[in-house]
Amino acid sequence: MTILHIAQPVDGGVARVLVDLVRGQQEAGHRVLVACPRGGRLADGAAAAGALVQDWPARRSPGPATAAEVWRLRRIVRGAAPDVLHLHSAKAGLAGRLAVRGAVPTVFQPHAWSFAAVEGPVAAATLRWERYAARWAARVLCVSDQERQDGEAAGVRAAWAVVPNGVDTAHYAPAERRAARMSLGLDLEAPLAVCVGRLCRQKGQDVLLAAWPEVLRRVPAARLALVGGGPDEAVIASTVRELAAPSGVRLAGDVPDPRPWLAAADLVVLPSRWEGMALAPLEAMASGRPVLLTDVPGARECLPPQERVRGVVPAGDPAALAVGMARALADPIECERRGSVARDHLERCHDVRAVVEQVDELYRTVVRTGRAPAAAGRGDGRVPGRI
Repeated sequence: MTILHIAQPVDGGVARVLVDLVRGQQEAGHRVLVACPRGGRLADGAAAAGALVQDWPARRSPGPATAAEVWRLRRIVRGAAPDVLHLHSAKAGLAGRLAVRGAVPTVFQPHAWSFAAVEGPVAAATLRWERYAARWAARVLCVSDQERQDGEAAGVRAAWAVVPNGVDTAHYAPAERRAARMSLGLDLEAPLAVCVGRLCRQKGQDVLLAAWPEVLRRVPAARLALVGGGPDEAVIASTVRELAAPSGVRLAGDVPDPRPWLAAADLVVLPSRWEGMALAPLEAMASGRPVLLTDVPGARECLPPQERVRGVVPAGDPAALAVGMARALADPIECERRGSVARDHLERCHDVRAVVEQVDELYRTVVRTGRAPAAAGRGDGRVPGRI
């Protein structure tokens, strides 16, 4: 098959998921193209994985430039002549479905619902769009059952598919904690929590910092590392400076490879406000580290069954987050045991090779069935037009 992926954003979990897909699809013998903006990690990563990368200048949010972005995307699709079009995240889903309107078998993957990220009139408008545009997708691909259920509950009527996220369990293999800490200049004995994620409202580092003083009160030797960059970097840095000294918080910034930080951790925490199924916890568990997550879509589903109670806390609740973190950091030996259980679970349930196989079968299904089923059956006598 010829597969055309279209993506915006070009960093974070979306980029990592897409690069893994590209690599697996290339190995399976498909012709793979990626259209995305330059400037992030996706373009270089996809090219290194074997994809032909097309430059698609596009902003992250809709605006006056959207019409031109749709026009450029229409030309890219015509030139690529794909058998299947895979749209990643809300902006690509908007532009791609407007450009193609079901004329090419289309898979739309939200990577977390856009209407969960905003409030008020913008949320209402976004939801109306998702309800309408579902007719132009042969499948809406969710990464968790909860993401699918949230879409259904919001009134999105679609042909659904669910394929959980996965990671390369060979790449994210357990490593020796002491050596990792020495390489990073960290205290060799202090209980360490690590948060890996883009510094933005979605990932909830502000909630984590609000919880941190209570964690220190309960476990005075504890340390915290925030790994990542993003739009809230200055705000997060200011908050850290305002904490009582010594705060035990280290801002590691954006790093090309999070594995040393995962290896150094006793606990990996991700206090997200919304997700589909976050990739960072999967990478942490593949590295043999236990995780503490907020109860957002995909969180419970990605955990080993025995972790689905103590491994999650309510979203946006610093007090509950502090209790969960302190309980884990007070018992490093138990963290080690939980990390081993997490690694076994990842090998069984979230290996990226199985994800690639499931997505490949999904493509074959939508190519066989042709245009978007909602468009074909909407009862107004129209069919999607030619590109």
